[in-house]
Amino acid sequence: MDTNQTTGRTSGDTDALIRLLDIADSIPGAVELRARSYELLGVEPGMKVADVGCGPGRAAAEMAERGARVIGIDPDERMIDVAVRRRPAADFRVAGAYDLPFPDGALSGYRAEKVFHVLDDPARAVDEARRVLAPGGRIVLLGQDWDTFVIDADDAALTRTIVHARADLVPTPRVVRRSRNLLLDAEFTDVTVETRTLVFTDATMVPALTDLAEKARSAGAISEAQAGAWIAEQHDRGRRGRLFFALPMFLTAATRR
Repeated sequence: MDTNQTTGRTSGDTDALIRLLDIADSIPGAVELRARSYELLGVEPGMKVADVGCGPGRAAAEMAERGARVIGIDPDERMIDVAVRRRPAADFRVAGAYDLPFPDGALSGYRAEKVFHVLDDPARAVDEARRVLAPGGRIVLLGQDWDTFVIDADDAALTRTIVHARADLVPTPRVVRRSRNLLLDAEFTDVTVETRTLVFTDATMVPALTDLAEKARSAGAISEAQAGAWIAEQHDRGRRGRLFFALPMFLTAATRR
């Protein structure tokens, strides 16, 4: 079994994550959300930006299309391999959020999407972001709160159990609630918070909902029968256009003093 020594993921885990990211990144709401993050970052030609936790590299490529000098950073070697294969002209490097491969003050922009919830010490990552940003540089953190997934299902209690059990598997599932204060504590200025809620009513996000229930089952929070029935219901809702999944996303932005 091929396991990444930095992330602890197997190559199969990473491939499954890439499939989910590709689905999530392609929906119109996500496209608009990324575009807003670039506006908050102030992306412009020649600007040097790190996209931390870049995954398969979609955001890095989009910012490069706007003329920025983008370096995609991810600790997962398999993820970087996929990013390089898809976008061979781009600059991607294997590194973690705690130890970025840049000298002090080297960057004008720092962007991290769906990253801080997997870190066991987000404050340390913010300090590292402050180190690599030049004065006046911008930071944008984009992510979800794992306790605030809104899902319609016949069994509301079971759904709450699934959502909370999945959240409990995440190192810092509610970090978006802390992001503003983390940036203030690190002496960033002009701190703002925005939210956009993505709403899904067809089968697009059934794979993500399936993953939610399967992870809750694997954690022992629900039985195999409960997981199977709940997943079957969401598949049925997706087929009939009766699915409802609302996902609030938060954008926290600030300026390096």
